[in-house]
Amino acid sequence: MRKRMYLIPAGFILFILFFTIFGDRGLLHIHSLNREKQEIQKQAEALKAENDKLKREIEALKSDRRYLESIARKDFGLVRPNEIIYQFPAPEKSEPAKTGNSATEPQRHGEKR
Repeated sequence: MRKRMYLIPAGFILFILFFTIFGDRGLLHIHSLNREKQEIQKQAEALKAENDKLKREIEALKSDRRYLESIARKDFGLVRPNEIIYQFPAPEKSEPAKTGNSATEPQRHGEKR
């Protein structure tokens, strides 16, 4: 009879402890939510930094004519009247020089090394 009196409160305490740790509002769930909150805050900070950068660019486009002109020239290929633009083709990538090493040279049909 005395054992049963100890088992009921012990079982009740274990039941409460289980839901305190593993329940929908338990410690593990709260820890997971805190981790998710930190990730969202990092994303918000990154977006705020990008937003500030874009605001600075907008102000530069509104007030700095040289910056606006450089964007117009670079992105849209615009030129001033009577201005001549010379465009040169990009240099082609050259292959490395061959050293004459027989291990790197292709083998011809019927040749032995």
